[in-house]
Amino acid sequence: MKTYCLIPLLFLSACSTTPKLVLRPQQPPATNADGIRYPEVLHAYHVGRYADPNDDLIMHEQHVVYRVEENTRWDFHPGPADGILPASPLRDAAFAPAPVNDAILAEVNSQRLATTEIMMQARILSAALAQFQNTLQQTKTNLQETAVLRATVKDMKQRLDALESAQVPSPTASLSTTNATDDPLSP
Repeated sequence: MKTYCLIPLLFLSACSTTPKLVLRPQQPPATNADGIRYPEVLHAYHVGRYADPNDDLIMHEQHVVYRVEENTRWDFHPGPADGILPASPLRDAAFAPAPVNDAILAEVNSQRLATTEIMMQARILSAALAQFQNTLQQTKTNLQETAVLRATVKDMKQRLDALESAQVPSPTASLSTTNATDDPLSP
């Protein structure tokens, strides 16, 4: 009988469960990942009621669909020289407000004044250039007219010389065609 008493004890020991190994994920050490990776870009889209394109018997009610537009990625910009992460994330200079102090404001104002003066001088210069171009065009026109007038005057001089040479009496033209002498005292 003694053996029969031990049998239920065997069953009790067989029913006991062995402790299972439980793996819990470890949390990484708390670090500021702002300077290491860019965050992912999510967009929410509102979708109204629609019929399922794969099955005409299914209709979807209106809901919001979230889409990952851009996944996370590593930030390859160099960090500080000492290798320690910055306390605040690096900001893009385009989105950061400009630092303001009296020296910067004075420099910005002087640059504005210089820019307006340069723009005024550029307008004056362009007006003077336009006037110079008009004068140059008039000079070219005058030069062409002068060349035409000189050619005309030269042609007129040649004609005048030709007319004058035609009117001068030649010495052979004074001889008479008769046998009479001009001198009455001659024999």
